[in-house]
Formats: sequence, structure tokens, C-alpha cells
Amino acid sequence: QVQLRESGGGLVQAGGSLRLSCAASGRTFNDFAMGWFRQAPGKEREFVAAISWAGTSYADSVKGRFTISRDNARNMVYLQMSTLKPEDTAVYSCAARIIPNIATRVSEYTYWGRGTQVTVSS
Repeated sequence: QVQLRESGGGLVQAGGSLRLSCAASGRTFNDFAMGWFRQAPGKEREFVAAISWAGTSYADSVKGRFTISRDNARNMVYLQMSTLKPEDTAVYSCAARIIPNIATRVSEYTYWGRGTQVTVSS
């Protein structure tokens, strides 16, 4: 089993920045590919970013504004969000995938955190 816990969400004005953190525990963290997803009210959960040993991947909507990173020694994954827009408002969740390759679909991830709310005001 893997436990994931997100933190760092909050309320920010458009154009501002936030850094989300995801703490992982329970298994060897280095084996996982990790992803961030978000879900806005009334919408489906969507891919934001992912990271593995092979590199990173981003949704087109966040490319150039968001950066995903990981600290394997601390079992942490981060999402640095800059130039935030009101349409970035959502609950952001981190996810872990046992197969250590980057994936962008919800169904490809096994473990999920509960999420952290990000609200961007205009």
C-alpha cells in the first residue's frame, strides 16, 4: 500500500504562484511514476503533469507555467505553479503508478491522495 498526502493549496490571485507538495509513504518511492491531476466543479478529473525516471510530461494548458519535480530521498513530489489563471481553480491530487513509466490517464494510476484545493481569483 501507498499513502499520498497533498499540501500547499490555497487562495491566490490571478498571476500568482503556489507550490503543491505530495508526501508518499508505504513503499519504495523510487519505483513509482508520479502524476498530478485536477478536478474542477462539474468537470472530469484531468491530467496536469507527470514525472518518472525518463522525464516529465505536461498538459498543454499548463506547459510553460507549471513544473513538476521530485525528491526521492524525501519521498516527495512537487508541483510549482506560476502565472496562475482562474481556470486553474480545482482540487489537485497526486497519484502514484507502480509501473515506472509516465502516464497521462487517470486509469493508469493505482494510488491517489485526497487532494488539495487551489482557488485562483480574478
